[in-house]
Amino acid sequence: MEILKKLSKYRNIILILCDMICIFFAYYIGAILISDGNSLILDKYYAERVLKTVAISILVYQLIFHITKRYNSIIRYEEGKDYVLYIIICIISSFIVSILKYILGIGIASTKLNILAGIFIGTMMVTYRVIIRHILVFDVFNRGVVVKSDNDTKNILIIGAGNAAHEIIKTIHSNMSEIYNIVGIIDDNPKRLNFTISGVKILGNRNDIVNICEENKVDLIFFSIANIDNENKKQILNICQQTKAKVRILPGMKEIIRNKKLFENLRDVEIEDILGREPIKLDNRNIESLIKDKVVLVTGAGGSIGSELCRQIIKYKPQILVMLDIYENNLYDIELDLKAKYPKIKIEAVIASIRDKKRLEEIFKKYNPYLVFHAAAHKHVPLMENSPLEAIKNNIFGTYNVVNTCDKYKVKRFILISTDKAVNPTNIMGATKRMCEMIVQAKNKVSDTEFAAVRFGNVLGSNGSVVPLFKKQIAEGGPVTVTHKEITRFFMTIPEAVELVLQAMTYAEGGEIFVLDMGEPVKIYDLAESLIRLSGFVPNQEIQIEITGLRPGEKLYEELLMQEEGLEKTAHDKIFVEEPMDITMDNIKEKLEKLTNLLSKENANLEDTKKVIKEIIPTYHEANL
Repeated sequence: MEILKKLSKYRNIILILCDMICIFFAYYIGAILISDGNSLILDKYYAERVLKTVAISILVYQLIFHITKRYNSIIRYEEGKDYVLYIIICIISSFIVSILKYILGIGIASTKLNILAGIFIGTMMVTYRVIIRHILVFDVFNRGVVVKSDNDTKNILIIGAGNAAHEIIKTIHSNMSEIYNIVGIIDDNPKRLNFTISGVKILGNRNDIVNICEENKVDLIFFSIANIDNENKKQILNICQQTKAKVRILPGMKEIIRNKKLFENLRDVEIEDILGREPIKLDNRNIESLIKDKVVLVTGAGGSIGSELCRQIIKYKPQILVMLDIYENNLYDIELDLKAKYPKIKIEAVIASIRDKKRLEEIFKKYNPYLVFHAAAHKHVPLMENSPLEAIKNNIFGTYNVVNTCDKYKVKRFILISTDKAVNPTNIMGATKRMCEMIVQAKNKVSDTEFAAVRFGNVLGSNGSVVPLFKKQIAEGGPVTVTHKEITRFFMTIPEAVELVLQAMTYAEGGEIFVLDMGEPVKIYDLAESLIRLSGFVPNQEIQIEITGLRPGEKLYEELLMQEEGLEKTAHDKIFVEEPMDITMDNIKEKLEKLTNLLSKENANLEDTKKVIKEIIPTYHEANL
């Protein structure tokens, strides 16, 4: 349609001429119909009156069209409301012409002809504009829909034939036609098959995705269904993995509402999309009753779990949110973020180490917290194998300091953030967290404070998580590194884990270890393959997966529960609780004394540390590498 490009600079002149032609033929057809209709030639007197009316009508129509700036409207983007406006303008213009007949006292057409012609004029003007609009749209669509062009234009397939798909298509047709060729649309509704949206055909359902992508050399799949349940999303994404196309996905409606530019909401597929976990249902009233108007303190508030705890706690309007961390940069970031979003809530960012008992007492004395969430810890397994004494100082003695300070200042409830690595630990980090659980349960027996722990597995996107590492490695062209082909882990999103922590807090009566339902364990190798495929690459061809071997302290399978522990259900189907251990503070003090002696020993090595850890934590055993 190169002729349209050449004529575009004369656009308004052409539109005015077309409108004048519409006016002429509308009056001519109207005059034929009003007369006897047996002849297509009007008598001389009647023809003169019609021509005078046409001339006056052209002046009236042009005046109103320019006043309403109709010629400034871009035809490509005109919609139903624009066409209704054309009809209304034409009807009003016909009445004005009829009124001028009596005001000017000239012999022009009758009121009946003016009204009939006005209807014809509106219909003709709208019709030719719709035709032009569709020519322009189909011109964009037909510039190489299936065959990939020479200028690296990408062929795309859209999943979902709803409003989101319409907006995406409109955006691409408007200003991205040089970047994307739309192959077609996928929709599971059989009644929509072969229908079109903005000129783009619905080619089939989810079972046709692989064949369509192969036949049309699809480079990108745009998943445009925002209101889909997680299981169906997972199934469709699994089908997409069988293609060579990269997948971009539209998130939930909340994200779309926050950002009105729908096309910009498309993002890369996250691993949580593949896992297909259903949203958590919370009893918000119980959570709010514990937090609202209370002082809440979070240790490790700058970390991935601690910062999400702060984001969710503040929604329940605490009197003061005290965020404690030793690392200033992350703490400063979360402080700025929350103060901007919640200017009416008092937020205190406090730099402190949980190893410093005196500093902790100063903070607790000043703020007198009602609830304490203890997320501060060294969590990186290989690093703690290399620096085991630091894990003991920070995780065990740091937790002991916080627990004792909570007891002294009459904190209502204390929640320890624990880990699945505390179960039958094979590494120093897991062993220290197991010791923390023991401290919490023992202290609960002698304190008015209600002490409890929440245990869960890996959280997606957290510091040290494999998912950000895999994405970085894929972006760099590989290889993606996996320690063992059979290694499995439990996964949960950070918000999901924190929501369940808050819910578990409402069930705590003291001494419990709450265990979160993490779903089915996931093979890390399979996870790596999925991320590579959904990034548009073929695993072990375009992006290699390299097996590096288990790291120190790492085991193939994580557990959430010890064999000697029993689980009981809670009111929430994803939270379980185990019975308290038979351990006293005297036992804890004996164990801590052995650790104190270890720390005071000069040149204590890893073997010395492991020996003491085995003595104080019977379930600890070294991993078989």
